[in-house]
Amino acid sequence: MVEDKSRRLDTVFHALADPTRRAMLNDLSTRPRTVGELAAPHAISLAGASKHIQVLERAGLIAREVQGRVHTCRLDARPLHMGAEWIRHYEQFWSGRLDALETLLLAEDAAEPETKSVRKCAQPRKPRKTPRTP
Repeated sequence: MVEDKSRRLDTVFHALADPTRRAMLNDLSTRPRTVGELAAPHAISLAGASKHIQVLERAGLIAREVQGRVHTCRLDARPLHMGAEWIRHYEQFWSGRLDALETLLLAEDAAEPETKSVRKCAQPRKPRKTPRTP
């Protein structure tokens, strides 16, 4: 069960790792599109677009409907929920760490007010002149 969930998460993140596939998902977020419509904004062939679409299909992020020669893709965002849960777990971890860092920095700033005023008054160093070559 855990291996299956991990494998599905790997497949979703693999699909999201490519900027072309992320752009395709973004395009599909507004309406279903044909393979040609998904390929058009990118410098790729229809065969290249089809390979990207297959990766997205394996991840469960899109569904393809075939009517004759027309392949229409639609977004299925449900697998993104699993990825969002995984990220949310680590977001809580880092939020706590960043809050602690902010508290520490604010306490440090409050303890040394005179150091700040000295830094503000210090003169900037003059840039060195580079020697001219004849």
